[in-house]
Amino acid sequence: MNYQQLGNDIIQNIGGIDNIKQLTHCATRLRLEFYDMNKVNTKKIESLNGVISVVEKGGQYQIVIGNEVQSVFRAIQSQMKDVPSTSHEEAEEEKGSVVNRIISVISTTFTPVIPALIGGGMIKAVLSILVLFNLVNEASSTYEIINFISDAPFYFMPVLLAYGASQKFKTSPIMAMTMACALLHPTWSSLVSAGEPLTFFGAPVVLVDYASSVIPIILSVWIMSYVEKFAEKYSPSIIKFFLKPLLVMFISVPIALIIVGPLGNLLNDLVQSGANYLNAHVSWLIPMLMGAFQPFLTLTGTAWAMTPIATSQISTLGYEIVNGPGMLASNIAQGGATLAVALKAKDENLKSLASSSGFTAVMGITEPCLYGVLLKLKRPFVASMIGGAAGGIYAGITGLVRYAFVSPGLTAIPAFIGKNPMNVVHAIVTIIISFIVGFVASWILGFKEDEPQEEVEATTAVSKDGVYAPCDGTIKPLSEVNDDVFSQEIMGKGIAIEPSTGNLYAPCDGTITVCFPTGHAIGLKSKNGTEILMHVGIDTVNLQGKYFNPQVQVNEEVKKGQLLLTFDLDKIKEAGYDTTTPVIITNSKDFNSIQIESHSTIQHGNKLISLD
Repeated sequence: MNYQQLGNDIIQNIGGIDNIKQLTHCATRLRLEFYDMNKVNTKKIESLNGVISVVEKGGQYQIVIGNEVQSVFRAIQSQMKDVPSTSHEEAEEEKGSVVNRIISVISTTFTPVIPALIGGGMIKAVLSILVLFNLVNEASSTYEIINFISDAPFYFMPVLLAYGASQKFKTSPIMAMTMACALLHPTWSSLVSAGEPLTFFGAPVVLVDYASSVIPIILSVWIMSYVEKFAEKYSPSIIKFFLKPLLVMFISVPIALIIVGPLGNLLNDLVQSGANYLNAHVSWLIPMLMGAFQPFLTLTGTAWAMTPIATSQISTLGYEIVNGPGMLASNIAQGGATLAVALKAKDENLKSLASSSGFTAVMGITEPCLYGVLLKLKRPFVASMIGGAAGGIYAGITGLVRYAFVSPGLTAIPAFIGKNPMNVVHAIVTIIISFIVGFVASWILGFKEDEPQEEVEATTAVSKDGVYAPCDGTIKPLSEVNDDVFSQEIMGKGIAIEPSTGNLYAPCDGTITVCFPTGHAIGLKSKNGTEILMHVGIDTVNLQGKYFNPQVQVNEEVKKGQLLLTFDLDKIKEAGYDTTTPVIITNSKDFNSIQIESHSTIQHGNKLISLD
């Protein structure tokens, strides 16, 4: 596999390097945020050799690569040095639900930190093995050194998270990390240990130990981002170099110590107390739910929501009960269900994919099997949930805990070795139960190998269909549209209309699939399967919804000719934007032919495109 070429192909289909707002990666996925989603061609990316799947969840655009994700990440990152850092400095955050925005913050903040947490966790696991086999004595200096090395990422968690949070909130990483250092300063630690009341210019200061904390620093960096913007705006340029950092530190750190930090610590304690309460009264519940629904959490991006709780528990208790036990059951069950597919499948390509991805899953990395096999075949996906729930119940009843932050799987068994010698035994039994139940359930439920192909055929069977003009205006070919994504037919084939009125109508009967919060673009899927994107103007996303008034919402059923959107055509032009409106068939490859009707001007409701 030529990963440099794959990186280049991805860049080409996401609208170029300068469309990347943020690029990170985890164990199997590239995680991106863009300035303009309209420039991203998801269908082309999904079809690239080396791409397993594309997921848009948790506030991020995720391209599932597999184990070689770092090679593709480096290929893309190597070209980002030529991108001007100020090209989109003032771009606003993508709007979304509160839950999605919170999860986006957590995922963006934790992603850069994961390697350090895994490194510390694996060292802790190795130390457990050394102690178990009497190779290292707990009273020796060797033990102390290895132990503080493994603890370092967790103790200095606020510093590490400050970096990730600064990336999300677009503030100075150095200033954010410096603020975190202030919260961990030895003098502050001594004051907390002494327990004597403190004030700052008369304001009471709550004594909180921020070592290993999670929520306080994220909230503090968020506040600091606003302080920095204030300092940037009001500091005279002649002394900004000195005054800006002074204001940021002198305002942000006291706010963190007096208000934000204690509040974040309270939230941290409440969440952890809730988890401990459930574990004490219904110990089987959390592992069972995590074991059963971890695949859904991965698909929706909400798995990140549990990470702060797990890392906080490891830091304070030395073990965690929220993520590890249930994830161990789920990962192994997904591997078992996938390997059953590998043994039962007749298609050689499916057999090969299921074999490799199933093996990877039982090692602890599930995305390749989840997106490449289970989700496509459906029934094995259900089987993996059954296996995960079964293993999770056993893990909960026996009180299984994870001592180190690693991706649960066979390679992570040392992470379950700790003071309780039976813990690792329970982990092994959990693995056996999860694998057997997932494998057997997948074998019994079965699957249809031609199911994915049938889905494609159902889509391509739209056959003779038609798209009618969504607005009045003058016809122009896509090649004349002043946007490469449209003019080069990256999004698909179609036509453009220079509108003469500010109304956009449904081009056929169907369901609204896309309705951007900014109102500038609407997607529709016809009852026959035709996928249509109508994009009012070029770069009009930058208007952030100004002059646009959508009349429909996502998942709404519409009839041909129904009003979808009104927009102020004159105001958009006065703002300097090209109002050319491309009408794109985004699933163009599903048709044998796409014929554009011969018109120079057109009225809405007139036949625009014929499909076969």
